[in-house]
Amino acid sequence: MLEQIEARQNHFEVRLADSITAFAGSMKFVYIHAIDFAVWMIFLERDPWPKLTLVVSLEAIFLSTFVMIGQNRAAAFQQAKANHDFVEQEQELSTNTQLTRETQKLIREIHGRVVGDPAIKPTADDRR
Repeated sequence: MLEQIEARQNHFEVRLADSITAFAGSMKFVYIHAIDFAVWMIFLERDPWPKLTLVVSLEAIFLSTFVMIGQNRAAAFQQAKANHDFVEQEQELSTNTQLTRETQKLIREIHGRVVGDPAIKPTADDRR
């Protein structure tokens, strides 16, 4: 996971996309656009719709691209985390299984010594 974070910080394009996506997902972005478009439509252009449509369409194309970049990065991070967690859980399961076997072996040995019951014999698992 740390490698993913470090790799992300080392790429200018990814940092730029993250910054733009963070700004575009804020209310500041909404307020600035609402004010800019209102000023444009009311004061600057007599017929703002053709140019406004072009500008908004281009902006939507770029913003959707930045969002997809962010989603791809998040998906890659989640996959790396899932892989790491799987390996950790498998190691923990293996350790717990081994501890259970060792505990069972010790219980059998203690029982055999305390009770002195020769009928309690080590199992195949105990010999491992």
